[in-house]
Amino acid sequence: MSAYIGRFAPSPTGPLHAGSLVAALASWLDARAQGGKWLVRVEDVDGPRCPPGMDLLILNQLAACGLLPDAPPVWQSQRGALYAQALADLQEAGWAFGCACSRKEIELVSGGGLIYPGTCRDGLHGRPVRAWRVRSNGPRITWQDRRLGRQSQQLDTAVGDFVLKRADGLWAYQLAVVVDDAAQGITDIVRGEDLADNTPRQIRLQQLLKLPTPRYLHTPLVLGADGEKLSKQNGAQALDLTDPAAALRAAAQHLGITVNSRSVAEVLAAGLAAWHDAAHLKGLLHDDHHHPQRPAD
Repeated sequence: MSAYIGRFAPSPTGPLHAGSLVAALASWLDARAQGGKWLVRVEDVDGPRCPPGMDLLILNQLAACGLLPDAPPVWQSQRGALYAQALADLQEAGWAFGCACSRKEIELVSGGGLIYPGTCRDGLHGRPVRAWRVRSNGPRITWQDRRLGRQSQQLDTAVGDFVLKRADGLWAYQLAVVVDDAAQGITDIVRGEDLADNTPRQIRLQQLLKLPTPRYLHTPLVLGADGEKLSKQNGAQALDLTDPAAALRAAAQHLGITVNSRSVAEVLAAGLAAWHDAAHLKGLLHDDHHHPQRPAD
């Protein structure tokens, strides 16, 4: 691995909420603690779900919290040529194939589930291509998460052949994120635990495209009063940034860092000092209270 390069990659489907700030702060602290660079990538590949101006709102939210990237942000919506080349490479190598199945057809064949049953692996049988998928058959994917410990998943039985380009013509998240992480030289990915299940698919694409695999750290989730994770999909409230330092203190507290400082700069400095503390970091990364070590499937 080269020198540390981390990133925060929000999807501008809504403003940042408390859970988003925890992930952003953790990725920023990890990069700064290791003397690395911290980048921001706007993951707007699913354009229809991204309201106009939401990307700039998120960048302003980050700036209000003192979380400023070390290079200008990039937008996935401007990087389609990179994804097209990656898909072409997978097609040429025989790993990507056209799929004619609708979601309803997959549910019927798989008995109500969404694991792709491999219907079009050996041909379309005269039907038009709706989407492009990657063959998931291969060795079990195993990796060491810096917090969750050893993780493992057999892709073909847990997920099936997953989508690279959707039926609506949009690029799938899994392909876009893998291509972008490699193009930006990302060495370390720090993100919320809800994205841990994506990791084996991304590692598989890294292998097939002959790209490096970053180190992974999945942070504990922020839960709502109902016990469910905060997310834009379930209506999580936007960050209240009338007092950015208070929002940062709450995010730091969720990471096990108690900070009493009153300004944004002081909170970030205190958080960084705590992140540097090997004893604290060990406690965060191996906190069985948040999530016991277990296989991903």
